Order: sequence, then structure tokens, then C-alpha cells
Amino acid sequence: MKKIFIKPFFILAVLLLTACTDDIQSTFTPPVIDVPKATNTVVITQSPTETSGQIPTEELISETIEPAIIPQVSVTDFPDPTQYEWVTIVSGFNKPLGMTSFYGDRLLIYVLEQGGVIRIIENEEMRSDPFLDISNKIRTQGSEQGLLGIALDPNFSINGIFYLNYSNRDGDTVIARFQADEDRYTANPESEQIILTYNQPYSNHNGGNLMFGPDGFLYIGLGDGGSGGDPEMRAQNPDTLLGKMLRISVQDQDLYAIPSDNPYQGGGGRGEIWAMGLRNPWRYSFDRLTGDLWIADVGQGNWEEINFTPANSLPGLNYGWYYREGTHPFKGEPPNPSELIDPVYEYDHSMGSCSVTGGFVYRGEQLPEWYGVYLFGDFCNGKVWGILQTDDGGWRVDSLFETGVNISSFGEDVFGELYLIAHNGTLYQLRSK
Repeated sequence: MKKIFIKPFFILAVLLLTACTDDIQSTFTPPVIDVPKATNTVVITQSPTETSGQIPTEELISETIEPAIIPQVSVTDFPDPTQYEWVTIVSGFNKPLGMTSFYGDRLLIYVLEQGGVIRIIENEEMRSDPFLDISNKIRTQGSEQGLLGIALDPNFSINGIFYLNYSNRDGDTVIARFQADEDRYTANPESEQIILTYNQPYSNHNGGNLMFGPDGFLYIGLGDGGSGGDPEMRAQNPDTLLGKMLRISVQDQDLYAIPSDNPYQGGGGRGEIWAMGLRNPWRYSFDRLTGDLWIADVGQGNWEEINFTPANSLPGLNYGWYYREGTHPFKGEPPNPSELIDPVYEYDHSMGSCSVTGGFVYRGEQLPEWYGVYLFGDFCNGKVWGILQTDDGGWRVDSLFETGVNISSFGEDVFGELYLIAHNGTLYQLRSK
């Protein structure tokens, strides 16, 4: 999302009132859940008639899931973008920031509005009644606060559980569990169970994404806490959750548990941390076929970056911020430079670029020419790029579309089809002309 520049006197006032590692739920000690050292992660493109569209756990796969789509071979070249377009599906949203989807007997698309309302799209029309309205719990004083992320439980079709990431009235990050009604058209705000709350010292760099990984754990991307240049150096501090990718177990838990192979589970930092060195991860995704993780990290002032992490990478990764902005030195000297992960692509702020928006690897059936292409964009100039891995292990990047809109997010439905969300209120889908 677009960066915010905060006046120095405001920064000083906030510093006097907040602490770097102020965990509001300091009295909760999460249990540890055992993760076998040799885990054969199963990633499968599943039948949307049987699941919520999230990557299921191994238990769910073994009991209920059969492959519905035979995996294809990823393309080796980009298709001609002039033969495709972003088609308007629905307009009229109020500052939409994200989406997810569910298929029971028909496709339902849940769209997040920044102010705290979740809308439902059915048959390419917006239903009059919202799925959920928690606007009375939300703060949007800063342009990067609000209702920021949603993840459906891998067993959503059975239990109706989903998770939200939002900024509460104090501006702090809340991760909460909710219960959808049986028809999955509505959810009761009173069903909320807060599982994690964390202090945000500034109004920007909240991150906000939520996503279940191929291992069945919930991944939470948190920005470095805000201001500019990470002034309290949180991204490299293992004692704070800010500037990190968290990984927790929420299924069958009263609140949550810590996977036993998280890098600081045994001490030396917060057990929830899976990786560090992130400035403001604005949208990450797992390739639904391979399990690879793609993270778009918003830059400080010069460089935007895309990070690629292969499936089954060991916990404890460091994506480099604040030592580096992209591949470029920023602040201080890293103790182990070789351990920092370089992005697979970075771009500067020429041509109107200012803030990267992460997307998805296309794994749908309608557009086989795009199979295996990772698509992402920029919030300010509305460009959409594609990334493909080459035979020699390198990366090829092409500029593909000029949308002319502020791209706040991308989306993927249960069929693997891709969507683009414009902050001015429109949901688009990539289709052939």
C-alpha cells in the first residue's frame, strides 16, 4: 500500500507512549505442537466442491480430498498480454483490500473493505447483505489501518471458521477467529475470539495478510511497526513480532500453539516467529501446486522487492530489511551477510512506481497460457508484471498490463483463477479477449 510520511513531532510523541515489544497478550503462554523433522508436505489442487479452496492439511487430504485437476506443466514464455484483459466483475466497494472464496454448491467470493465490512459476490453480483460487519471495532485513521486480511480455515466447508487481521480502535493489530453461519452467507460479529493482539507504535506498516500454508499452519505477515527507516530496528529484533512472518497452529487450539520447529521456540526470541527482516509485506501467497512462497515487501523509498522461498524451506529465514532495501545497503552491517535472502526481483520508483502489491501464481484452467506465471503489481502506477523461472534457475520478468488503477490486492478463487482489486472499488478478473 502507499507509504505514509509522518511529521517528526508526531513520531516523538508516539515513541514516548509506546514500547517496541509491547505484546498486549503478555499473560498468554502458547503451548508447543510437535512438528516431525521429516514431514512429507502434500500440496494438491483439490476439488472446490469439497473444500474452502485453502491448501488442506494432510489429515484433511487423506480423509476427504481427491484431486480434481491433473497438474499441468508451467509455461516457458509469457503469453501475448494484448490478447487478455482485466474484466470488471463488480464495482461499488468501499476501499477493498483483499478477497478469498468458497465453493459449496456455487462460488462465493468474500471481499474485504478497509472500513471493516466483508461483502459477498455471487453470480458476479454483490449481495445486498454483508457477510460480516465489524466496522465498530476498526480504526482507519491511517491509510494503512483497517480490515487487512482474511483466511478461511482449511476445513471451512465443515466448521465455518475463518480468521481476520484488523486494526482495532487503538490502532493495534488483532488476529481473531470468527464463526460463519451454516449457509456461509453471514457471520456473527459476536462469535469473535481474539487469539493475538500486538501493539502498533505507528499507523503505517501493519502488513495484514493471513494465509494457511501447505503445512496447515497460519502464516501472519507483520510490518516493522511503521514510521520510516525502522527507527527502533524491529525487523531484526527477535524479541518483537514486528517485521516478521509468524507461523502458528490455530486448528483445534483454544488460542494458538507454536510449531516445534519455529526458530525461536526454544528461546532467544518470540516463538511465533518463522522468518524476519520484512519491512511491510503487502500480500504474499503460496503456489497452490508447489507450495513455494512469494512475498512482496514494500520498500523504504527507492526499491520494491519480490521474494521467492521454495517449498519446505527451513524456518529461520532473514529477508534482509533494515540492513538492505532490496539488494542495496540501507542501515548497519549484518552479522552474517550470506544468510540474508536476496529478492528475485526489485524495481525502483521511476515511471510512477511507489509500492509493490503481491499476487499469485496462476494455476487455473481457463487460461492455460498463463499456467505457472506469478503476477504482481504496483499500487501507484497500476502496472502488472509477470515472473517466470528459467531453465537455468534464473528469473525472467516482463511488464504485461497498464491498468490505470491503484492495485490494492490480487485474489485467487478456488479454481485458481486470478483477480485484481482496485482501491477505488472494483474487482476485476483476468480473462481472454
